[in-house]
Amino acid sequence: MGNVEWKQYPSQQFYDELLDTRGIPRDAAKPLCDILASFTAKELSERKTAAEVAIRTMGITFTVYSEGSTIDRAWPFDIVPRVIPANEWRAVEAGLKQRVDALNLFIDDLYHDQKVIKDGILPKEILAQSVNFRPQCMGIDPPHGVWAHICGSDLVRDGDGSIYVLEDNLRVPSGVSYMLENRNVTKRVLPELFETGRILPVDDYPAQLYDMLASMSPRPGDEPQIVVLTPGIYNSAYYEHAYLAQQMGVELVQGSDLMVDDDDIVYMHTVDGLKRVDVIYRRVDDLFLDPEAFRSDSMLGTPGLMRAWRAGNVALANAPGAGVADDKVVYAFVPTLIQYYLDQQALLPNVPSYLCMRDDDRRYVLDHLDELVVKPANESGGYGMLIGPRATAEERREFAKRIEADPRNYMAQPTLALSTAPTLFDGVPEPRHVDLRPFILSGPETHVTMGGLTRVALVKDSLVVNSSQGGGSKDTWIVETEE
Repeated sequence: MGNVEWKQYPSQQFYDELLDTRGIPRDAAKPLCDILASFTAKELSERKTAAEVAIRTMGITFTVYSEGSTIDRAWPFDIVPRVIPANEWRAVEAGLKQRVDALNLFIDDLYHDQKVIKDGILPKEILAQSVNFRPQCMGIDPPHGVWAHICGSDLVRDGDGSIYVLEDNLRVPSGVSYMLENRNVTKRVLPELFETGRILPVDDYPAQLYDMLASMSPRPGDEPQIVVLTPGIYNSAYYEHAYLAQQMGVELVQGSDLMVDDDDIVYMHTVDGLKRVDVIYRRVDDLFLDPEAFRSDSMLGTPGLMRAWRAGNVALANAPGAGVADDKVVYAFVPTLIQYYLDQQALLPNVPSYLCMRDDDRRYVLDHLDELVVKPANESGGYGMLIGPRATAEERREFAKRIEADPRNYMAQPTLALSTAPTLFDGVPEPRHVDLRPFILSGPETHVTMGGLTRVALVKDSLVVNSSQGGGSKDTWIVETEE
């Protein structure tokens, strides 16, 4: 088998991240494509195998829930990086910061004066039927006025090369550990790719996360006691919880490791007795955080946590209640919210959206189900949605009934011509659809990761990139080009 012939790569149908329609590498991707073209298919296959061995050795796994059991699987990874020029990324970074700033102001408003509803910007029925609005959070003032400290916004590129925000994840967004590990694995198996020095680093994220969490401490003079709160080893993101705790040098705890005393202070059980906790990076959903405030049957949380938070004795990231903005119907209003709170035009566009709660939109959606992607307001991981062009007539009929029964809970978007990136199969690159999840840290300052987690649909022609549904990922390079 010979070397990679980029001219043979079938990239004409969609916007490709590395190559133009003539099969010529884009400027930022040229050094990468030249190096890859110097390998034979056999050599590339060997590097891919080396990456798979490294992933198993490093223990990089994710959990799949299937048929009542949980299975740990090695992280599916493709060794051909995705390349984005730095000048384009700077515009994306500015758009993400603007978006998260507006969302934090919006969440804070909802738990205080609700001006956005009084001024008629957000229909009150959207809030009234929000499953993630927490009345228990009314009147609370979290540090820096920030509710969503860690946000993972999903970006897609359409057929003309335009970048859109597909959704915002503000509850407990996951995936950043895989972004960091993808870089580690790529450096290990393709070290020659990093000799140009133009690839911007991502490894400062754990330090930035630590500094952001430390800035929230209710005892600013002292070294803060920070913990990562995990639901435990059976959670699909447990690998990430352990990884981030280890990278930051903080304790990984479960709800039973913590207690709240009558003084409304959180303590951690240690071999030396109780130790006060200042900041909790919680990877447990709101409703399981505190059986006193939310679900009384929760075994994952700690009784009294909300009392301690309300008293200002502990900081929680993300704040409970932040998920009110993590709603695919609220998503449709984000450009309006940016205008309302910041008096600015949105720098990053939304994907055009139809809200089924609006009569005209609903009629259009029901008449065009075979063309649209329909999503429930509060599912994640690609679950519960209808991809109209791929669905059967029976599936579309069933979905139409659901929409008519609960229109507030559904929104629809056109099927995008998602961009592709070369992905190796038997040493030969083939186009596969990709998206991107950058992570935004909000504290005294806002930081956006240099790139993010590129997820790739490993199944030919599939648009579903979620690892739980057969997707994989690849390293993402932000590359400085000669101006």
